[in-house]
Amino acid sequence: MFINEVKNIVGLSLKSIRYYEENGLLSPQRNHHNSYRIYTEEDIQKLKVIKFLRELDVPIRELKMLNDGSITLTECLTNRILKIKEYEDKLKNVKNLCEELISQNVSYNDIDISNYFQEIRILNKEGFSMHEVKSNNKKKIIGAITSSILFSSFFIFLIAIIIYFAITEDNLPFFILLFFLIILGLPVFGIYYNLYLRIKEILGGEEDEASKY
Repeated sequence: MFINEVKNIVGLSLKSIRYYEENGLLSPQRNHHNSYRIYTEEDIQKLKVIKFLRELDVPIRELKMLNDGSITLTECLTNRILKIKEYEDKLKNVKNLCEELISQNVSYNDIDISNYFQEIRILNKEGFSMHEVKSNNKKKIIGAITSSILFSSFFIFLIAIIIYFAITEDNLPFFILLFFLIILGLPVFGIYYNLYLRIKEILGGEEDEASKY
């Protein structure tokens, strides 16, 4: 089975599958004729397990240890429970802060956070934050489009200059003009092709999935 088929069955991006291979979690065989990766049912099952454990937020480091037998699944999941309990304790601290502020019946303009600011700083230093990191696909797409328009406008401007002098001065032979048009036109094509790939990657969620690693 080829990687595109595996991607659809397991529900992982090509980028994620290759990432797991690079980290030694998967070793598909290669076709001797074309060097394409060939995935077995065992490979697919392993990818499903990897995806499941990643959804439980098991880090890649521990997946590697599971793969080489350094730790057992019980030890791995016990570590996750300990991490979850730590997170729950921090959530409880935040809950207690909220309840205390409510009990004081203070307003937004009158709130005195001097007694609570240090507690929040400690939580932040420990890597805890209530802010959810979410991808903003719209902003990413607008940024990609903007940069593409700027670069392509520059090349189009150069092409316009060449055409202008070729028409008014008549000092550029046609084959030289054609050569410049092709040379300057190729980057414009490449820019918009990369824009297409970038938007496809953003909408496909590969960037967000990679951020979990």
